[in-house]
Amino acid sequence: MQSTLIIIRGNSGSGKTTIAQQLQKELGPGTMLISQDVIRRDILHTKDREGNPSIQLIQNIAIYGKEHCNHVIIEGILGNKNYQAMLHELITLFNKQAIVCYFDIPFAETLKRHQTKPNAHEFGVQKMQEWWLDKDYLGVPNEIIWTAQDTPTEILHSLHEQLKKPSQ
Repeated sequence: MQSTLIIIRGNSGSGKTTIAQQLQKELGPGTMLISQDVIRRDILHTKDREGNPSIQLIQNIAIYGKEHCNHVIIEGILGNKNYQAMLHELITLFNKQAIVCYFDIPFAETLKRHQTKPNAHEFGVQKMQEWWLDKDYLGVPNEIIWTAQDTPTEILHSLHEQLKKPSQ
């Protein structure tokens, strides 16, 4: 099975989870969604630090998905400091059949978006500032950068168009 890896990264409140969930829904059965927050925070209950066990678990789940799913979506902040090597390994493992995206949204806009989320009460401005990574691009060829001007409809359309293309 030729599986496609879709990596959706960005700061908290940028819209990455919403897009990843909608994309999974639109792509339907055979689409695996791996959320960094679910793995790190909910399953492993660990801090996002160098060498944390979620890095390896995300990679292991993605490798499983490569063998059993048409599409594997990984979404999260996935900061370069801790996740870059693993993400590069996965891109290579997927034979470069990967779409890499980054939400480059200003801090003020992420704060505004965060206030509309059901979990907005769980953390606020201070935590979001601590987590903030400015322009933390993965730096791979054809990395797609989305801004606050890109609508969810445009982003999803762009992803579907990317999926129609032959190997990246």
